[in-house]
Amino acid sequence: MISTRQLRYFVEIAECGSFSAAAERLFVAQSALSRQIKELEGLLQTPLFERTARLPRLTAAGEAFFPKARNLLTELHKAGELATQVGQGQLGTLRLSHSSTVPMSGRLLRGISHYLQQCPGASLDIVKLSSEAQLEELAEGRLDVGLLRLPVLRQREGVQIIPLFSEPLLVALPPTHPLALDPAAKEVDLAQLRDEAFISIPHPQRGGLSYLSAELCMRQGFFPKAARVMSRKTTQLQLIQAGFGIALLPESMQDIAPASIHFLPLADSDCQSVIALACRQEPTPLVAQFVEHFRDCL
Repeated sequence: MISTRQLRYFVEIAECGSFSAAAERLFVAQSALSRQIKELEGLLQTPLFERTARLPRLTAAGEAFFPKARNLLTELHKAGELATQVGQGQLGTLRLSHSSTVPMSGRLLRGISHYLQQCPGASLDIVKLSSEAQLEELAEGRLDVGLLRLPVLRQREGVQIIPLFSEPLLVALPPTHPLALDPAAKEVDLAQLRDEAFISIPHPQRGGLSYLSAELCMRQGFFPKAARVMSRKTTQLQLIQAGFGIALLPESMQDIAPASIHFLPLADSDCQSVIALACRQEPTPLVAQFVEHFRDCL
């Protein structure tokens, strides 16, 4: 079988036009070079060079073999580079998902931009899924990275959750709400909202923002009263705008909210929401590179 060494030696001689010059460039003895070429010619059952008193010249067979051999070496080099880049996490498409209350804005977008700058051979395929669906997709190997809000009620085997940062919760009010119309209202106590209709209350088997909101309300002695129309998705912004109720939303949701929605800070300092990253406990090199660069920028 023809070896890559024989191909490389043959191409070098053909390009240099001399056995001695090729041996010098390859840092091998000329006798070793000649021996490899004789073995190659034996395998092909035809001479590749005409040995003359001057310089070796390619035979017709050598002329035909030369471009193919050079292309093979080029493709082999490309294949090796490709394997290295993939193996080191520098190349590939990363499947990333985020929950509806984790908008792709602010520091998250900066983290993604930083990652793409550091890894020009990588790309992202972004979809939106609930926190629970993200964990299931990660566990089944159909997703690489998830961005979700804590808490999660059920952990999946083989999946790790890494807290990234916290941000304050705000109360989102319809434009006609008395607090929205009161210029003196600069913040609101959570206890003041006990009689308000919330357009998002927790699902018994789901965690995330609605679960956290209910937990914070219960610390103040009440469970949030459900509005007549509810949603746990981005739709809740439209419901608030239409006056169906209020919600506790993270600060970053202001980036995607209609301008007419009024946001007020909560006086309670512990009203914070944590964004976390989820991935496999033994991530691929591509995922490991993303996590490293992404977290560096947050």
